[in-house]
Amino acid sequence: MGTSPKVELSIPIIPDMELAATQTSEVVARHMGLGQDKSDEIKMALIEACINAFEHSKTEEGQVEINFTIEDNTLVIKVTDQGVGFDENTVKIPKIEQKIKSDHKRGWGLQLIKELMDTVEFESTDEGTTVTMTKKK
Repeated sequence: MGTSPKVELSIPIIPDMELAATQTSEVVARHMGLGQDKSDEIKMALIEACINAFEHSKTEEGQVEINFTIEDNTLVIKVTDQGVGFDENTVKIPKIEQKIKSDHKRGWGLQLIKELMDTVEFESTDEGTTVTMTKKK
């Protein structure tokens, strides 16, 4: 079927810049014929992944790379930051009761992304972290 359509975005770490990524995901989801619910789930996961990347990057100048690829009936999204790596196994999943009372509502990222997307993989090195998420049609 020829090559898979691919979109590559490189966004600076500035507030609300993740919205550029979600606009792209909406267009790609529509092109694939995904319903509104799936499109919204992709958007939410993408916002979380971008915010995580912004937080991990530890540099103001860093760019976050976002790649969208359609492989058959699956949308593959990779979000890469150039920050210090982290070990997924050392990230504590917050307890919901404590989280609701807490002023610090962040930290849901990884868990939320896993619930919203079909598969999620993390790859972290000293050069940065890549989150690969997929959503099937």
